[in-house]
Parts: sequence; structure tokens; C-alpha cells
Amino acid sequence: METNLNSLFQKLTAYLAGYLESVLPSFFNDWWSEAVVNNLSFQQRRRVEQRRIESLASLDLAALLRVLDQNWYQISMKLDLTSEARHFVKEMQTVRNRWAHAGSEGFPVEDVYMDIDTLQRFATVINADDTFIQEIRAAKTSLLAKEMIAIPQNQTKEEQPASDQGTAGAEFEPGQIVSLKSNPVIRGAVVSIMQGEPENRYNVFIDGKKQIFYASQIQAEDRIDKDSIVLPCHKFHSHLTALQIQNPGLSTLYSLNAARVDFIPYQFRPVLKFIRSDRPRLLIADGVGVGKTIEAGLILRELQARRDVRSILIVCPRPLVTERKWKIEMKRFEERFNHLNGGTLRYCINEMDLEGVWPEQYRKAIIPYSLFDETLLYGTSPDDKRKRKKGLLDLDPPPRFDLVIVDEAHHIRNQETYSHKAVRFFCDHAEAVVFLTATPIQLGSHDLFVLLNTLRPDLIIDQESFEHMAEPNPFINRAVNFARGQGAGWAAKIIEALDEAAATSWGRALLRNSPEFCRIYNQLSLGDIPSGERVQLITDLEALHTFAGIINRTRRRDIGDFTIRKPETVVIEFTPDQKKLHDDLLQVQAEIFSRIHGDTNVKFMMTTIRRQTASCLYGLVPFLQEILNRHVDELAWEEADNMGEAPSATTVEAIETGIKLILEQARNLDPEDPKLEALRKILRNKQELPNNKVMLFSSFRHTLHYLHQHLKTDGFRVGLVHGGTPDEERIEFRNRFELGREDDNALDVLLFSEIGCEGLDYQFCDCIVNYDLPWNPMRIEQRIGRIDRWGQKSESVAIFNLITPGTVDADIYERCLLRIGIFNNALGGSEEILGEISREIRNIAENFNLSDEDCREKLQQLADNQIRLIQEQEELEQKQVELFGIRLPEDQLKKEINEASSFWLSPEAIRNLITNYLQNICGKEQEFILGEKPLKTLRLSQEARNRLLKDFQKLLRQNTSSYREWENWLKGGNPHLPITFDAVCASQHLDAAFIMPLHPLVRQASRAFDTTKRVVTTLKVKDQSVHGGDYLFAIYQWRFLGIREDLVLCPVTTSEQVTSHLGKLLEKAEENPTSAENVPEPSAWDELDTHHYKLWLEARKKHRHRTQELAQYRRESLGTSHHARIALLKDQLDQTTDEKIRRMRQSQIDSAEADYARRIQELDIAMERADITAQPVAYGVIHIDGGLSDAE
Repeated sequence: METNLNSLFQKLTAYLAGYLESVLPSFFNDWWSEAVVNNLSFQQRRRVEQRRIESLASLDLAALLRVLDQNWYQISMKLDLTSEARHFVKEMQTVRNRWAHAGSEGFPVEDVYMDIDTLQRFATVINADDTFIQEIRAAKTSLLAKEMIAIPQNQTKEEQPASDQGTAGAEFEPGQIVSLKSNPVIRGAVVSIMQGEPENRYNVFIDGKKQIFYASQIQAEDRIDKDSIVLPCHKFHSHLTALQIQNPGLSTLYSLNAARVDFIPYQFRPVLKFIRSDRPRLLIADGVGVGKTIEAGLILRELQARRDVRSILIVCPRPLVTERKWKIEMKRFEERFNHLNGGTLRYCINEMDLEGVWPEQYRKAIIPYSLFDETLLYGTSPDDKRKRKKGLLDLDPPPRFDLVIVDEAHHIRNQETYSHKAVRFFCDHAEAVVFLTATPIQLGSHDLFVLLNTLRPDLIIDQESFEHMAEPNPFINRAVNFARGQGAGWAAKIIEALDEAAATSWGRALLRNSPEFCRIYNQLSLGDIPSGERVQLITDLEALHTFAGIINRTRRRDIGDFTIRKPETVVIEFTPDQKKLHDDLLQVQAEIFSRIHGDTNVKFMMTTIRRQTASCLYGLVPFLQEILNRHVDELAWEEADNMGEAPSATTVEAIETGIKLILEQARNLDPEDPKLEALRKILRNKQELPNNKVMLFSSFRHTLHYLHQHLKTDGFRVGLVHGGTPDEERIEFRNRFELGREDDNALDVLLFSEIGCEGLDYQFCDCIVNYDLPWNPMRIEQRIGRIDRWGQKSESVAIFNLITPGTVDADIYERCLLRIGIFNNALGGSEEILGEISREIRNIAENFNLSDEDCREKLQQLADNQIRLIQEQEELEQKQVELFGIRLPEDQLKKEINEASSFWLSPEAIRNLITNYLQNICGKEQEFILGEKPLKTLRLSQEARNRLLKDFQKLLRQNTSSYREWENWLKGGNPHLPITFDAVCASQHLDAAFIMPLHPLVRQASRAFDTTKRVVTTLKVKDQSVHGGDYLFAIYQWRFLGIREDLVLCPVTTSEQVTSHLGKLLEKAEENPTSAENVPEPSAWDELDTHHYKLWLEARKKHRHRTQELAQYRRESLGTSHHARIALLKDQLDQTTDEKIRRMRQSQIDSAEADYARRIQELDIAMERADITAQPVAYGVIHIDGGLSDAE
């Protein structure tokens, strides 16, 4: 048999080579290099080079299978191959590998039979001819006959092949509907019968072509008119739950109640946006404290509900790795991650280089930005002792993660950094990408361009196209504000703003042709918009924003106040000695700038010295010494919120004399420090309160060191964390700070720089002290957001701002920061205005030609002009509620979530599914789930667990903790397992199994229901909203085909009124046993199809129209971005004379052209395929009791 199988392998290799030869050349300009050589493993590529192989016919089966797998996307798109076909490719790789390493003892006959069957299915995928297919079937038949395995062990007598029943008759009739036993979803009609030995063969028409199967491979399809399945109410409900789990749609949220978190509605806003986007890419730019890590986890849950997610990469700052934030948060989603250090990341790169696969144990990994350096990215140069090590960017094929999450994504805003290049490399080859950042987004800024260009390089081509895209957005934002305020003539003002948006270059090219833009414009032009539709109008206008599909921005203010902010300004005057030093510094500064004009670096340097003086005069001496000694720490410089680079030697030389004068005076400063004394008073008062924890912030390390030294001497239990704090200390301080005051090891005060606390949560603390203040309002918001965030238990948080009059910081505080209101409330949605304010504040403060009075006057003008706009916008939002009674955006979001949620995936429905499954598989009508409270106990005997284990082993294995723990329990000896269906309970009891839609028990329970069969039920319900009586109903499954594909359940009755309420009626319906014996004849359902046809026809018409509009709009959008992309590449081609680079640029142009042609073709196919296929999945009779009278 082994010889025969080897012969089949050889022939299959030839067929596969021919198949690839026919499709690959059309995808690439240099298809041999790009499609074949570049996709081989290291060993395979070396073999090609050594043997000088130049054709597919010379490659072995393993190499050809790898080429097919690596090019699957292009091939499947061109030939419209199914995911099932991809499965057979993977299975064929497994079969080939098993036989390549076969031992002398061989394999069991059953395994050989399955391997040949896989070979046959794969041969069909690659269009092998009938002669070869027949040869494979003959091998299977021969094996059946010789080894006498016609009856597999798990086959009942009724399922035996024809040879054991006699060959006088046929098992199936021509025209009969049959399905495959291996995949019951695949159904077809018997066309002809070929009687033979040992089994009859049947020609079955499936998917537009005839295929031959043996009798033992197919089964009769149950017909509802002969053998309809009547289900009681609770099993009928389970059937609908199984339908939704087995067939996830884009309209339904699967992450609701699917994580150990107490979520808030706003955390589902990016989830909804992600699952509806044309590509799985999203920038989440939510405010501090909204819960971006939870949002990323919910997105992961949605991906897992729809596809097999095996590899996830998280990139984040080192402090978040040190404090294990992501590792802990992902446990809420049943995921276990590994932190990668330099050694393990190098191991992964080496394995990827040698095997072409990322190591299995690190498929779910967390990497800090700090690991990305020149050596890691580009490798090492060879020397006498060591050979060259490849870098990350050398890997070919590159690592392809199913999901890449980039936290604190503003760290990659500089395109020249290694962090940016590494993240771009991972993103370019990932299936799905999510960026997270709380840093302000100033629309039109270069930073935002870099992030979006990294996220969607196909859409955001270059800076110029980005600016064109952003051009309409200020007008759209204005329209949204008019809609929110709804003052006099608001509709006309919105139309005017939309006209201005449409008049921009991007507006003329695309926006005004958008179906949504035209619909909104026409709606406004007609006037008289009902109040209920005005709320939706706000959402629709926001969706016109050109980046709406790839950015989610939830403000803290949108959610509401977590706590009450109680700010207090603590004013501390300079002592005469201190004031003299401060004034002398300003004099020296003026003298320096009288000699040096226009030197930006000097300006940055002197500004930082002045800010250090306002922060703490006693930190000035070590700071000035660092400057003179050229030892300024770059990270410390960044922590001080500096815009420029750390000072160079040239810069220091220009101001060295002036610095020495200040330094001498600072050394002789009186040690009396009123500001430090004011801090001591705040801290002592806080120690009298039940929560005695205090976080103190400063932008300057020398200020922090000075305070740390004095507070420690005073007896305070204090710690210090800044960007340079070692990881071990950071963990220790965080843990000690969280300890109760009664613990001897506890810290009561923790001092922080900006970077020191980035991304970390300290909800257990309710007091912060700003020893100095950044000039950027968003930096202040990030400080406060460390404690004023989701999960803060205190009703209020205290914010102490220490201010010294006579300093520029005091002027900025009084005239700008206080008026913005940042200390009282979270910032609103005025990012553009805030970004402008931040830049203006810095420009005024760094203009050393201004006198003190001029500076105050300029700051006052800024407050009167720009800050007034923020206040007016907030007043508009307030009027929205107070004057017009318009619901808040939160209500609209709750409505969206409610529409996207499904009762059939609720905890109650999941429990009902599990109960029915357990009773069915165990054959007993008893309770296996014990307990009345949310925390329950699952009790199963060893025999029951063995049965469940068999079902579990049929699932596609996932590398999650819930799968591992479930398998361990099934294999173990403990009959009891703590479980819960409630998310809140799951977050409080981490040892309990959380049974939700993605848990393996739910997966195997849903598979136990044959959702391909139609079911019938009889129900009753009490309801006052519809007319009473008996109603026939049907549930159809609608599959939307086209650009936006979806799957929904559509209930239908003979009454339009009842049809509109049927979904809710089914949810609360009960068993109606009196009518169970009176199930209508199948012909009774025909009338329902007439009613369904009207609904289907109207829905299909709208769907096809929307698909055509959307396809046309996307064609125009693709054309605009493609022309810009090609123009950029051709310009780069024209500017280079190096032949290698020219070839590379030409290859990029060819790839871009091919990509554009492919995507246009996809749109054309989507337009042609636009349809709704409808399949009845359930019928029933529902009795409605106590409904409306006919008069009503």
C-alpha cells in the first residue's frame, strides 16, 4: 500500500506543479522570485539555489504545498475558492509530513484510508483530471476490500455500506437531496447511480458541478414534509442559539458578556466600528481612563468569534511590561501571553529565519518598544569569529500575526526611529491591527499622518493626500456642533457647512458623491426633521468625517464623570532671595538673546532653564551642572515636555558664561523653601484621612530628587519613579504604594515624572499634587487621568496645584489653564482648539523679546479668543440637554449596542443551550448545573466527562487558557467545576470557568445541534402590544452577499403587525403543549413564503442599490488614492539612477498596479454577487394571549 501511495504522491506533485504554473504568473511581474522563491523555507530555498532549480516541476511536494499556502490569498480571490478548500490544503500538508517521516511499523488502516481520502479532496481542489481522481478512488476501494474495514467502529448497522446490505437496490434515488456525512452543510441532488462492488457510487450535483461519492459518504437529507423535527420551546431556543454561534454575522456583537470585565457602553463603540470597517484596521484615540485595553480585548473577542486567531502581538512601553498590565488584562479574556526579552525575541527571529514559522510558544507575545534597536532590525555584520545574524527586517517570509496591538502608539510618531520601523514591519504583514493612544490628535498634524499612514498605507498615501483628506473635516465638525446645539436656523447652518466641505478638493472628488452625504443633504433640504431623527443625524454627520472609518475618539466627557474633581490652588510667594535669583535669570536670558537671534536650540534651552526655576530653584544647581558638563539625559529632557532635542555642545558654548553666573548665585541660595513647606502641610493633612495615598508630579527629575531626599528625611514613606527607574524598582514601588497604611512596607507618597506613570492605573489613590505644570493641557489631563478613571472608588479626587506668582507658569495657569476648566472636568472634544492653544502658549512663553506685561497681554488675548470657543462649544452641548431635551450621544450608542446584541447569545440563552446539550449527551433529564447564585457548580460523572471529551476533541483547537483548562478538567478526576455565565461574577471569581459564546463547552454544544435541518415548534405568549390569536410563523436565514456580507435571522408571520414584534415575542415565549399534536401540514407554510417574499424582495432591492452606490464610491476613492500612489512611486523612480533601486521601484509600481486591479475586480465581483439568499430554518405556531382588541 505504501508503494501505491507514494505513486499517488508523485502524480499529485505533477498536478500541483501544473496548477500553480497556470495561476501564479498572472499575479506578479517576477512571479518566480516573488511567488515561489521568496515563500520557501530556508532549507527549501537553499536547495533551489544549490540545484539551480528554475521551474515548479523540479520542486518536491512539500515545497509546492508551501508555495500554494503562502499565495493562498491571491489564488483564492481569483478563483473564488472557499475556506473549506484552504482546510484541505492544510490537511494535505499534514498528510505529506506524516508519510515523509513514517516509521517501519507503518500506520493503521483507518489512518491510511483517511489520508487517501484527504488526497482525493485536495486533488479536486487543484482541478486534477478525472483519471487521477478515479485512481485515488480505486485505491480507497482496494483498501476497503483487502483490509475489510467497510464498517468503521463508530458506524451503526444502518450506516453500513451497500456491500453488507446486498447490491440488489440502491440506497438513494435520482433527484433525492443528500448531504455529505463529513460536512452536512454541503448538500446536493443525486443525478445518477453507478452500482458496483463493494459499494454503489452516486453522481451528485453540488456547487454547480457533478461529483462522485460512495454510498457510505452521503446521507439522505431529512425533508420537512416527511420527517420534520418537532422541538419543545427550550430546545427550539437552543436551536436558534446554536444557529447564531455557528454562523456569526457582522450585525451581531459576540463580545457582549464575553470577558471578565464590568464594561461600559462606550467601550463597544470602537468594536462596532472595527467589525463594520472595510479592512480590520483601527486607531483608538480615546481619552485617558476610558479603558482602551478592554476595548482591544473586546475586538479580539469579535475576531475570535469569526475566525481562528492563533497569533497575537502586543507592542507597548516597557513600564507596562514591567507592571504586567497587558498580561493581567488579557487574562480577563482567557488569554495567556509571554513577555519577550532580548534573548527570546532573538530566538524567535532565528527560528523564523530557519523554519519560516514563528515559534509556537511565543505566538501570543508582548514586546516593549525598547527592544527595537539597530542590531535587532538590521542584524549584525559578520566578523572573524561569528557569522552574520539576520535582523527582523531580513526575515523572508515575514512573521504574519493574526492581530497586532500597538499601545501608546504615539511612540512611533517619528518615522526615523527603530520603534517605528519595527512596528510598520509587523503591521504590513498582519491580518488585523489596532493602535491605541490617549495623546491628543490635532487634525492635520504630521503625527496623525504618520500613525494613519502606518495603519492604512493603502489609504493614507503621503502627507499631501492626507492633508487633502483632512481638508473637509473642520467644516464637518462645525456641522456636528450646529446639530448638537440646534439653535435658530441650525439646519440651514449645517447645509452651509456641508457646502463648504463639499467645495474642498477632497469634497469635490469624493465627499459630495458619497451616498451618505447626498442622503443627509437631501434630508436637511426637505426640512422639518423630527426630534427622534435629530439624534441619528448627529451620528450620521460624524460618520462623514474622512477618517471616521479608521479612528475612534471617545472623550472622557462623553462617558460622564467618574468622580468629582476638587482642584485647589496653593499660592507660594518667592522669598526675597529666591525672587532675586529668578529675576537675575530673566536678565541673563535677555542678555543672551540680545547677542543671539533666531537660534532655536538656545531658545529651547533657556525655556527649559526658566521652567526648572519655576518648578524648584533647588533643582537648578544640578541641572545647570549637567548642562555645563554636557551630560543631559535625553529621556529626562523628553520628560520635561521639550519640543527640541537635548542641547548640543555648540548650544552650551553660546550660553556658558550666563549659565555660570546663575549657577554661582544658585549655590548660595538660602535653604529656606516655602514651596516645600507647603507640600509638607498637604502631605501631613492627607495622612490624617482614611486614604492617605498621594501622587506627586513634576516635569523635572532634579525637582523630584530634591523632594524625595527631603520628604524621606521628614519621615514620609516615599518612592520615586521616572523614565529611568529600573523595572524591578518600578514593580516594587507600585506594589508597595497599593498596600494599606497598616503595612510596614507600604509607601504613602509616590513621586512621578510624565513618562514614569504613562499608561498605568492608580485608581486606589484619590489625590495628586502638581508641583509644577506642563504648558500642554493634554499632559495635565494625562496626569489627572491616572486616578480619575474607570474603577475609581472615591466620590471625589483632590488636585493640588502649587503656583508661584511672578513666573510665566503662574501667568499661563491663571489666564489659560484655569479658564479651560481642565482641573474641574475632563476635556471635551476640542482637540483642534486645544492643539492650537498649546502651540500658542509655547510661542508666547518662548518669545524672549516680549516684556512681562506683553506676555500677559498675549496670554489674555489667547484666552479671550481661543478658549472662549471651547466654552461656547461646551455651552452648546449643555443646551442640547437643558433646552431641547435631545438625548446624549450615550443614548444613541446604547441603542446601537442594543440593535447589535442578540438575546440568543445572552447568558440565559447560553445556559439553556448547555443544559439541553448536557441532558442530551448524558441521556438524563436532570440538573447538571447546580446553584441559584451567579457562581454555580457543574457536576458530571466520569462517563459524562468522557463523552464531552470526545466532542471537545472534534473542535478546531485554540491556544487559549479556557480550552486548556476545560480539557484538563474533562481528563481529570474531579466531578465538580465552578462555573458562571455572568461577566461580573467571572471578574470576581477568576478560578471559575466563564461559560460564554467562545467557551469550548458552548462551541461543542452548538455543534451538537444539526442546524441544517428545519425545525418546528408550538409556543404561547402573553403580550398586550399585538392582536391575540394563533399565528403561523417561519424564521428565515438571510445571507447578504456583496461588499458588506452579513448573516441575519428574519422572522415572518401572516400579520405585518405580529411580524414586527415576533423577535421579542419568541424570546419570552413558553411551551404550548396543547397544540404539539396539531402541527400543521407542510402545505400550511406556503402562505408564509408569500409574505416572506415581499420582505425579501424589498430588502434585496435596497441591498443591491446600496451595494452599487458603495461600490461606485469605493471605485472613485480607490482611483484617487491609486493615482496618488503611482505618481509618488514614479517620482521616486525618476529621481534615482541606481539600477537596483530602479528595479525595486518598478517592482513596487507593478505591485501597486496589480493590487489596484485586484481590488477593482473584487468590487466588480461584489456588485455582480449582490444578493440575499434566504433559507427557512424554523417553522412554528405561536398563540398570543391577551393582545389588542380589533378596535385597537
